[in-house]
Amino acid sequence: MPRSKQTAKGKVTGSAGRFGCRYGRFTRKRVADVEKVSRSLHSCPHCDTVAVQRKGTGIWECRKCSYKFAGGAYQPQTPALRIAMRTMDRTLEQNKNGT
Repeated sequence: MPRSKQTAKGKVTGSAGRFGCRYGRFTRKRVADVEKVSRSLHSCPHCDTVAVQRKGTGIWECRKCSYKFAGGAYQPQTPALRIAMRTMDRTLEQNKNGT
């Protein structure tokens, strides 16, 4: 009866590779995911261009129009902000339709 080879668990690479084998696989994976989101380009709320970069903790700046704004620590729009914006839009629509 032939034996099947054991498959290796996915090795976390990328920015979390600097930790080596320390801190555990899931912690390194979470760090890699957060850093991937924070280092990628995001869309600008002012000019709608995909050119927003993180300058510091919660500070974001568009490279095209130089619009600087405050956002989340690792992403420009936090999930709580998205919920609040949706609620405000819904309220504005109700007021516009009701009046």
